[in-house]
Amino acid sequence: MKLCFSKEKLRYHAPVLVSLLLVAILIGIPTGYEDAVQYQSAERCVAEITAVDNSSIVDTGLVRSGEQRCGLVFTTGIYKGREAEGVNLLQGSLEQDKLFAVGDKALVVVSQKDGQITNVTMIDHYRIQWEVLLGLLFVMLLVLFAGRTGLRAILSFVLMLLAMWKLLVPLYLKGCSPIWVGLGATLLLTVLIIALVYGFDRRWAAASSGSFLGILVTCVMGIVFTDLFQIHGAVMAYSESLLYAGYQDLNLTQVFMSSIFLGSAGAMMDLSVDITSAVHEVVCKRPDISPWEAVKSGMNVGRAAMGTMTTTLLFAYSGGYIALLMVFMAQGTPLTHIVNYKYVAAELLETVVGSFGLVTVAPFTALCAGWMLARREVRAKN
Repeated sequence: MKLCFSKEKLRYHAPVLVSLLLVAILIGIPTGYEDAVQYQSAERCVAEITAVDNSSIVDTGLVRSGEQRCGLVFTTGIYKGREAEGVNLLQGSLEQDKLFAVGDKALVVVSQKDGQITNVTMIDHYRIQWEVLLGLLFVMLLVLFAGRTGLRAILSFVLMLLAMWKLLVPLYLKGCSPIWVGLGATLLLTVLIIALVYGFDRRWAAASSGSFLGILVTCVMGIVFTDLFQIHGAVMAYSESLLYAGYQDLNLTQVFMSSIFLGSAGAMMDLSVDITSAVHEVVCKRPDISPWEAVKSGMNVGRAAMGTMTTTLLFAYSGGYIALLMVFMAQGTPLTHIVNYKYVAAELLETVVGSFGLVTVAPFTALCAGWMLARREVRAKN
């Protein structure tokens, strides 16, 4: 009995050890692009605005152009404590331009020559301290509510961020196949994240199996329908800039294909874990339940969850395009024209294909969970 208990504890805590090891490895792995920094002779630091001069700004309707000159004092870096004048160039774009006021903190780039400051460019408002505060509040709330499970969730979050930044993005930039690299990374992360919830047990195997099927279905359908819709990967925001930055050999269309199953993998993991947990709870309450009865219970849970999970994807993908929809309506654009535009078609493709993955996840997870979990209880009883 003691040995069995030790094995169960090992299965439960092993994913944490594996994830911590991977996090340590990923932190130590260089991306290969550390030296690809523009303005090698420039110093990046934080400065506080002490004065502003808006006399060179030209107001044209809703937008402003020209330049804003700011007196500032450096608060970090090798020039800490020194005063200088910075230039904030305005391009006439509400999306990209920013205006500074006295007391603001700004991230700046200091150009130097022979130790002397030659130019100070205002990059943007300094927001890192508030981002850190927001992150800490989230961690505190998660740990307060979920305890050790919350810590595991934070670990999975860190692992995913590091995998994206240290593996996925550099491999994409180096020309590796986005589909195969993205698929491998998604499946690996799925296995580890679900293991952090359950440990390496039958629930983990059932939920992982369901997620795998959904991800594979989404991958295949994304490839097929991206070609049928004739969608080019440049439809992704900022992706075309890569082509003009020396990465003209990148296959942006395959990157877009990989983004389809990457974007929906989280929802599929969520659904598979929900169904597996529900089946496990039923089996624990009714140890004599047959595998097929457990499968039916899982199917019922899956049917209820799919109704909201599909709209979850729709909200996730369309939330950033509300302004575009307002433009279409304000201009009286016909609905047939709207859905035919490639960037709208790309969003529809991601939403609908991701929903196909969810539809396949639910029954397969219910089947795996019912068969694996109920069979164990029946064997234990016999």
